Amino acid sequence: MPLTLEDIARMSGVSRSTVSRVINGDRNVNTQTREKVQDVIQSINFQPNLAARGLAVGHTGVLGLIIPTGVSSIFSDPYFPLLIQGVSAACNALDYSVMLWLAEPDFERKTINQIMYNGLVDGVIVSSMLVDDPLIEKLTESKRPFITIGRNPTNERVNYVDVDNRTGVYQAVSHILRTGHRRVAVINGPQNTIGGQDRYQGYLDAMHERGIPVLAELVVEGEFSDTTGYLAMKQLLPKRPDAVFVASDAMAIAAMRAIGEAGLRVPEDIAVVGFDDIPPAATCKPPLTTVRQPIQRTGCVAAEMLIDLIAHPDPQPRRIVLPTELVIRSSC
Repeated sequence: MPLTLEDIARMSGVSRSTVSRVINGDRNVNTQTREKVQDVIQSINFQPNLAARGLAVGHTGVLGLIIPTGVSSIFSDPYFPLLIQGVSAACNALDYSVMLWLAEPDFERKTINQIMYNGLVDGVIVSSMLVDDPLIEKLTESKRPFITIGRNPTNERVNYVDVDNRTGVYQAVSHILRTGHRRVAVINGPQNTIGGQDRYQGYLDAMHERGIPVLAELVVEGEFSDTTGYLAMKQLLPKRPDAVFVASDAMAIAAMRAIGEAGLRVPEDIAVVGFDDIPPAATCKPPLTTVRQPIQRTGCVAAEMLIDLIAHPDPQPRRIVLPTELVIRSSC
């Protein structure tokens, strides 16, 4: 049976309320008494109940990280491990812990109240939301601090950290056009996500600026996964594009595989440009020209912003947009 505060009080020779104040960091406890209680706690390796402690003091030192996408995607898409590393690094530096909420999207949206009202977390970071995701309404109603990774186009009160997707893709497609390509296809990310929409808009910006027609036959949608990138490229090959912008590196590397299987060469027959600059982008054959987004930095900034928001509530929305960088390699 686990030891209770009463047990520690008896072993320390103090009251239960004194033990509670020591555990919760009350500075009004006498130094000698505090040390006596702490010695007992250390000797028995007592671990306080975080939920109960959080309800008592209104602070748990835990952030929730919700990624409302399929669980398999979290472990197969290189983006998410980098994002989680960034969140964790910031939490560790600021004496916080992070709780990763793993569930299929529909289940997450049904059980969001368990996260927001169970007293286990001080605030929540949400990544990869759908447009008009009901999750945002639930989070807003809870009054608990939260940050989204990715801008929210419908709620001006939402705090977010984003990367400049639109400008990054504009620069990438402009580079493709400067190298002489004109039949430039695009493999989009899902258009029910803000990131997918913003990246497609960057493609349109570059094409329209140079008077290049956007052909419906050269526009295909994927889901940021290698399988959808491969299938999208197979769909595009009969249309004979001379270049393709792909909205994620995972899809772009798979697209290059499809090009090679068709007996064509990158970049001689079809140039390819991706987005993310995940580690495999520099080592694939040929190395991938891509838009580098600061994935780990995004997670880190989101956690830092949320922790500061918890400590210093502010009715004014906080928003940070991080820059991207075009990295030119051999694929274009």
